[in-house]
Amino acid sequence: MLVLGAGAAAHANKPVPFGDRVAEPGVADASPVSAQSLATGSLELKVGPGLEAYDQVTGEHLWSYRREGATALHLAMAGDSAVVVWDDGLVTSVRPSDHSVRWHRAVPGLADWLRAEGEPGADARTDTERRDTELERAAAALQPVIESEPWVAVVTPALTMGFRDRDGDLRFNSRPLASCSYDPMRTVHTDNAVLVPRSCTGTNSAGHPLPGLVTGFRLDAPNWQLNVGPNVLLHRLDGRRAAVDDGPIVGTRVFDTRQGAMAPVCGSPAVPFAVVKPEGTCAKR
Repeated sequence: MLVLGAGAAAHANKPVPFGDRVAEPGVADASPVSAQSLATGSLELKVGPGLEAYDQVTGEHLWSYRREGATALHLAMAGDSAVVVWDDGLVTSVRPSDHSVRWHRAVPGLADWLRAEGEPGADARTDTERRDTELERAAAALQPVIESEPWVAVVTPALTMGFRDRDGDLRFNSRPLASCSYDPMRTVHTDNAVLVPRSCTGTNSAGHPLPGLVTGFRLDAPNWQLNVGPNVLLHRLDGRRAAVDDGPIVGTRVFDTRQGAMAPVCGSPAVPFAVVKPEGTCAKR
């Protein structure tokens, strides 16, 4: 009996995995690290030390989700789930309707990139500048997609990973070529794809600089690749299209991520013959 009692006590005092703590009303001591908030259902979710939930109508604090020793930096909705990036490089999916923690996934290299330690000028940054860098990078790293089912891509310079939201299953991981890196700060998403540019410092077998490239990551179809200039800029236009700004010579094109093809810009003579027609807001030449 003494052995059984000791075992039960040890189990009761076992540390909670990942430092998870969910607090009911009355423990709203949040000091938000950013101004970010998202509305979902009847809730307003805010990024404090963790994830804070408030009633949208009354403003009443309903619950807090924290992780000991970690600070939440950014959240995004993947379907009905709130996905959070933490400063220790962990990514968590939470179901707001019952504040249940659904899964955790660690992304190699994410925490180091968020902190920007060792980068030029890092030692001269103030605490505020360091935190601003973390917040900006966390928002760029987390890219939610809702078709054909909710999933998230987590993008770092050395690695891109895709997690299916319903179970946290790792669906893909991709590393860029040697001497190349992905650029999270130029990454965008549509409803069915995440578009990740790469930059390179190396050369090909002929000694020419490696070209720019955009990879479109999807779960329901093969990925595609788009040859672009090294300084291409991407802009989400809507749930299926992104503008590809490739500089003054090539200009701006529109890519349809559902069709996997370019659509001509408004006013182009190719519009009547295009397979993918421009619609709504589109890029100007």
